[in-house]
Amino acid sequence: QPETREAKKARLAEMALQKKDGQETKTKKTQVIKYGLNHVTTLIENKEAKLVVIAHDVDPIEMVCWLPALCRKKDVPYCIIKGKSRLGQLVHKNRASVVTLSSIRTEDKSELDKLADNFKAQFNDNADVRRRWGGGIMGIKSQHVMQRREKAIQIEQAKKLGLQIV
Repeated sequence: QPETREAKKARLAEMALQKKDGQETKTKKTQVIKYGLNHVTTLIENKEAKLVVIAHDVDPIEMVCWLPALCRKKDVPYCIIKGKSRLGQLVHKNRASVVTLSSIRTEDKSELDKLADNFKAQFNDNADVRRRWGGGIMGIKSQHVMQRREKAIQIEQAKKLGLQIV
């Protein structure tokens, strides 16, 4: 749940009182889910994100198709779930294409670590997820070009050996 106005006011008043007395300001950081593509990207780049959740039905898909690669590079666990409206419910919006957890309570840390390990095995370390596009079959023109190259290389090799191939 997000911090209410009253709770924020009380937290800030306590902080001001501590600052006035000359003490170090110690307040509890609120645990919230961060959302929004730009915000989540900066959290991943700064390695502040603990877990990234991406929606599968983002349109256009190019908005998030690079996020898994970034998460793999920065070693941040990520998962892809069904429906951006489900993510939106978490942050009290209609839709959210990507959300992340950046700070968690200590009592929930073991549960998050278990989830992160599962997601790393399923998504980050899974080579099947990283597709190789195309079957390596060239078009007819490219095949002819490659055949001509092969033939030229064979003729050159034969010249070096002193043989004559026509």
